Amino acid sequence: MVGAGVFAVWAPAAAAAGGGLFIGLALAALVAYCNATSSAQLAAAYPTSGGTYVYGREVLGDWWGFLAGWGFVIGKTASAAAMALTFAAYLVPSGWWQRPLAALAMLVLVAVNYHGVTRTAALTRLIVSVVLVVLVWAVVTTWLAWTPGVWDGVVLFEAGPYGVLQSAGLLFFAFAGYARIATMGEEVVDPRRTIPRAILVALALAVVVYVLVGVGVIGALGTGALASSTAPLVDAVGAGDGSWQTWLVRVGGAVASLGALLALVAGIGRTSLAMARNGDLPRPLASVHPRYQVPHVAEITLAVVVSVLVLLADLRGVIGFSSFGVLLYYFVANLAAFRQDDGRTFPRWLQALGMALCLLLVVTLPCQSVAVGVAVYAVGVVGRLVARRSAARS
Repeated sequence: MVGAGVFAVWAPAAAAAGGGLFIGLALAALVAYCNATSSAQLAAAYPTSGGTYVYGREVLGDWWGFLAGWGFVIGKTASAAAMALTFAAYLVPSGWWQRPLAALAMLVLVAVNYHGVTRTAALTRLIVSVVLVVLVWAVVTTWLAWTPGVWDGVVLFEAGPYGVLQSAGLLFFAFAGYARIATMGEEVVDPRRTIPRAILVALALAVVVYVLVGVGVIGALGTGALASSTAPLVDAVGAGDGSWQTWLVRVGGAVASLGALLALVAGIGRTSLAMARNGDLPRPLASVHPRYQVPHVAEITLAVVVSVLVLLADLRGVIGFSSFGVLLYYFVANLAAFRQDDGRTFPRWLQALGMALCLLLVVTLPCQSVAVGVAVYAVGVVGRLVARRSAARS
């Protein structure tokens, strides 16, 4: 559950809430727990690929499934842009070539995935190991590099409730992987007991790691410098006369970002393929390469869109937009679990809490992210309406 997002979220969260980001982190973890338990309950009842896109269609109806699937596609597309930008920010210190490098990374990984190379379980374990080693190194180094008196100016509620809620929505981006845990019902013994415990333990470990990292980067940089940093862990490690050690953090951040990006390419491609086959996205996106068996049109489209995003948008903007889409995706998951009658394993109040918190974090995201998110959602809804009417006439 500790993923590449930990290398990217600190600056936007600090800009939103200052020291209040720690409250935002706890709130983001609570939302992730609600979402994961709802996903686990639904996955046990509908053991098929497709996630909430399928759950929404089965429990709530086709339109709800579309809203979930569209939220996933646009949210994870923004996540891919964020990971590409993070890769470039950690690999090169600064300069105009960061954005072209991010676009190039996206194009290369789509080409790799196009030829049937995806993130294997062994590669995933290797990437997670690299991330954990780098984070432990960063925690130790930054805790030793605390600036005297820096905590005197840190106030938990300096940005007020709105800032804390906005930081929670942005920090939600860093919680990844719990959907995979939630769908492992057929792979574990006694899933009704094992999966909830696994979710809780994984979340708790992620929160502990994130708190240690957050305390370290704020202690080394202060909230002001952290808010303006493009590579927070690199800057924090370098603050303690550890410039020679920053190469490890740069390599770790770059490797983690590329690994996450490769997984995102495959996941977005699969969901786009399923939606296109059902008529929820343009039919050409359902094309599968005859040799490599990948949704090549969907992945090429993704490469073009992400390349444009990394050339035009900033990291805070794409993280906010990603959280907008993914939080609405999980709103549908919580609603579907709430409406589920058979196979219930979690109380309805937990799913109601998840729905309320998802919506609360959505409306308190940066205004630009919300505005763009609403506009893109509207485009998707109008496009589906037009497509359905055209199909009905033919």
